[in-house]
Amino acid sequence: MLVGVCDFPSKYTFPPAGYGGIERWLWAAAEGARAAGADVHLLGPGWRSDLGENWTIRPVRFEGLRPGDRQTRELVGSKYDLVVVGHEYPSVPAWRRTWDVLDCDIATFQHSPTFQHTPDAFDGTRSRLYCYSPEMTARYRTHSPAQELAVHLGLGEVEPPAVPGRDLVWLGRIDQQKAPHLAVRAAQLLGRRISIVGPVFDRGYLQRHAALFAAEHVTLTGELGGSAKTSAFSRAATYVYTCARDYVEAGAAVFGESLRTGTPVAAIGWRDGTCADAALCSNTGAIARVAPEDDDEVAARQLAGAIERCLTLNAADVQEIGLQRFDPERHFRVLAADS
Repeated sequence: MLVGVCDFPSKYTFPPAGYGGIERWLWAAAEGARAAGADVHLLGPGWRSDLGENWTIRPVRFEGLRPGDRQTRELVGSKYDLVVVGHEYPSVPAWRRTWDVLDCDIATFQHSPTFQHTPDAFDGTRSRLYCYSPEMTARYRTHSPAQELAVHLGLGEVEPPAVPGRDLVWLGRIDQQKAPHLAVRAAQLLGRRISIVGPVFDRGYLQRHAALFAAEHVTLTGELGGSAKTSAFSRAATYVYTCARDYVEAGAAVFGESLRTGTPVAAIGWRDGTCADAALCSNTGAIARVAPEDDDEVAARQLAGAIERCLTLNAADVQEIGLQRFDPERHFRVLAADS
């Protein structure tokens, strides 16, 4: 099988050094395809130049090509079986024009809860859309999505054997939608230290909760990538997942990243059918069920209870399940379907 994995215009490289969910998913798809025995071409100029000689990189983007030109003829001549792409492109006419002449399958994962696809973007057979959670699957039901857990990988993020961790960690972009202040308050209630890892996307949000983030039990680590990011997960006793009441999580890389290191996840759940429900079980984490009308203090107390339940879980068991549940080869075989 010959598989093409497409980049797209992004401020992050492929794979990114730290933050960048879709970019990390595309890299996991490429790694998974190779593990499954497929030949892989990395398509586009955004792929990093330090990936090694074993990777074939073709710096072309479908949307910049025209039927019949030299690069299009070369792509057609390659006879791709499957192309994996970011979720927007099956609805982009210029991208589809090139795909139409390739006569291959396409697969993508929905990483945005708001993007509107064209009615004919997916047929569920030759063009396939995958969604993480029951919530996301229902949201895109007119496009015949299949439910599947996304796997995200970065360079240098090989997980060490699981060991019991210390303290707590939260990782993501720091803004109102991700609501890390709830994790900070839950840690405070438990008398535990917490590391907040990730880029600041909203300094106004940080200022509104300045008293919490400046507390002695909090360490603002900044953005991490590679082995430093993996270490931040593996050193922790529990990863704490939070989001705002109205936020719909689409891709949820952090669940797999944490479980693969053996760190259980304590997650807030404002409703049923979220990514936390899809990713976790009683052996890998706990979900704090909170009504949207409850205030932040109630939410933090419920989250603290979920953290306490996670502290009883066995790190080695969590890792074993995580490595199976978020295995890139297994994930690719799902994406490939009958390609």
